[in-house]
Amino acid sequence: MASSFLTRGKKIVAIGRNYAAHAKELNNAVPTEPFFFLKPTTSYLANNGTVEIPKNILAHFEVELGVVIGSPRVRDVLAADAMKHVAGYTLSIDMTARNLQDKVKSKGLPWSSAKGFDTFTPTSGFIDKSRVRDPSKLRLWLKVNDQVKQNGTTGDMIFGIPELIEHVSSIMTLEEGDLLLTGTPQGVGEVKDGDVIKCGLEDQSGNLLEQLKINVANRVGGYEFKL
Repeated sequence: MASSFLTRGKKIVAIGRNYAAHAKELNNAVPTEPFFFLKPTTSYLANNGTVEIPKNILAHFEVELGVVIGSPRVRDVLAADAMKHVAGYTLSIDMTARNLQDKVKSKGLPWSSAKGFDTFTPTSGFIDKSRVRDPSKLRLWLKVNDQVKQNGTTGDMIFGIPELIEHVSSIMTLEEGDLLLTGTPQGVGEVKDGDVIKCGLEDQSGNLLEQLKINVANRVGGYEFKL
């Protein structure tokens, strides 16, 4: 079931501002406890797919390590026990409609619309946890048109995976196949029609665990951001 998370998972839980440098680059305060938002599973996009940018939207990329939950129900789990509920990992991109996000944030409104567009969560296949010796020592990188934009390590997370699972499960039950996005390193930026995004996840020895190639195109029809 967990390995089929793309089609059978119920929710995407995305942690915000979990790398201090990223929080600062967007002029946000570094959090003292984890916070998160939800993305719909209809936003998943498989490798070699095309991100569709709605009209007048400023679309930003955010490369992230995803954690796939492997237990049927995870509720009120302590950090010390959290990792036994992890089935595996993914390489994901949390696409963000930045101008829409800024607009709703300025009004104190939720971010769901800015994060939840169809195609806005490009995600790799399932990486079994047996292939990952230490998830706190992984490297994430992202290129746009072969230019490096993001290059960071999971060791720079403010809150590690066990702490994230403890926090989220104290608020809502995590279920098998749910995806926990763990935040993005600094270097986020814009992509436009015709761009090509490539990103990778490497272990501590530099071995490539997974990679994504995603095309970018303007969406025809649908939502239009009012300038």
